[in-house]
Amino acid sequence: MPQPALCSAPALRRLAAGCLAAALVTLSAPALADFTALKKLQSDGALVTASIYDLDSRQLVQTLNPAQRLAPASVTKIAVAAAALDAWPADKAFQTRLLGLGAVKDKRLEGDLVLQSEGDATLDHQSLWLLVAQLRGAGVEAISGKVVVNPAYGPLGCDNIDRCEALERSDTAFNVPLAAVGVDYGTWCVYVQGASVGEPAQTRGCGTASLPVPVEGSINTVAANGKNTFWVERVTRDGQDLLRVGGTIPLGMDQRVFRAMSNPALGAGQTLREMLVEFGIKVGGSDVAVVYGPLAGSSHVLAQTEGLALREQLGRMLRYSNNYIADLLTLNLGAARLAKPPAQLAEAAKALADFVASTRDDTRGPKPQPPQMFSGSGLTPENELSADDLIGLLSHQYRDTRNFPAFYGGLVVPRQAPFAFVRQGNADWLDRVTLKTGTMNEPRSVCGIAGYLRKKNGGWMAFAVIVNGGPKMQHVPLYKSMEAARNDIQAVLAKY
Repeated sequence: MPQPALCSAPALRRLAAGCLAAALVTLSAPALADFTALKKLQSDGALVTASIYDLDSRQLVQTLNPAQRLAPASVTKIAVAAAALDAWPADKAFQTRLLGLGAVKDKRLEGDLVLQSEGDATLDHQSLWLLVAQLRGAGVEAISGKVVVNPAYGPLGCDNIDRCEALERSDTAFNVPLAAVGVDYGTWCVYVQGASVGEPAQTRGCGTASLPVPVEGSINTVAANGKNTFWVERVTRDGQDLLRVGGTIPLGMDQRVFRAMSNPALGAGQTLREMLVEFGIKVGGSDVAVVYGPLAGSSHVLAQTEGLALREQLGRMLRYSNNYIADLLTLNLGAARLAKPPAQLAEAAKALADFVASTRDDTRGPKPQPPQMFSGSGLTPENELSADDLIGLLSHQYRDTRNFPAFYGGLVVPRQAPFAFVRQGNADWLDRVTLKTGTMNEPRSVCGIAGYLRKKNGGWMAFAVIVNGGPKMQHVPLYKSMEAARNDIQAVLAKY
């Protein structure tokens, strides 16, 4: 599979949000409605693929370039949800364990302590504390060796320009380099609280009294009516993360910020080691090691915890467009279904593309080639899906009685959407549509929407609309794409 070109940083920074939903209707008789507004947008220079499929009559209602594959942005996450439910039950929980390499004698582990993960995207600092408490409850008060992190697969190469740049520095949370184990979505969680006026603010970990990495600089506390100007960035020197801070915070204010780790596996181990020390467990080795592949020597389980059930992870991924969950689930899927564990996200995404192709209805001719997919999050602009691809996927899920409730439950009803721009339109739009959205600004604009429509008679339809900027109009304003989709949808909903 060809590798994606690295896209520009602005491309990914705006990508996660999600565009408006578009549900287009169903009917028992041939449809008279048309994609009037979307056709107008196409005539102005936009690229459009759109389709509505009646799930009751199994008939296409209306289409516009349905086979044309365009960049879907975060609508890609629909494929991740469907493929994950095909691979695992909805209550699947990925485990994280503490293993001992050596026996426990006189409350001392004679060897290394290993943090081993199955690829839980929702592992957080509370879960690490639970592991430490279990370890102490098992009678361990000291560790003669060091802390070792043993990811389920890897190491992984960075897959886009933002994640590659984050290997050196980051002042945000979205561009976390991927690893099979990470804590707090692979970020340093920093808690900042104003102290006395004129004094440095408290800067510590969200789950630890002290941050496991050095902090350079300080944040000054100003009067309660002063300005909040503090900043935090993570930089990496000689393979080790450190945090740089500055600015001011008003007295009485506290705030949590998240900054991407350069190496989430190492960062999780460093956080665990700090917790062990703060819990009173002595650790012999000062370094944390990341070891891939089988461990040297026999091991035994000392503590274990489970992440959120798959259905809960999918809800977070679809509702809030969580990129970290999407790409880690894609990697887990690749590890489960490919001949060898993935070394790159693009390799794992092949299993995702194959699943999308497998859901296409082949009664109307031979199945097309699998779509081009390089990530589950949609952060790679080289991802391509057509309305036909999405309709096939949505139809397959609708008829899968085992998995449809969990799949459908992760989608958003516009009236209850977390983003204000989705909560626009008439009552039909707000209450009879469930959807996933996706947007991108660079290297071209993208507005993707897909999901289900409830007909007035209680029946169902699947819909998909993707609008991309084209050669004549590279950037279609988001409000134009949303307005065109919503107007066309509302016209159809009024009839059916």
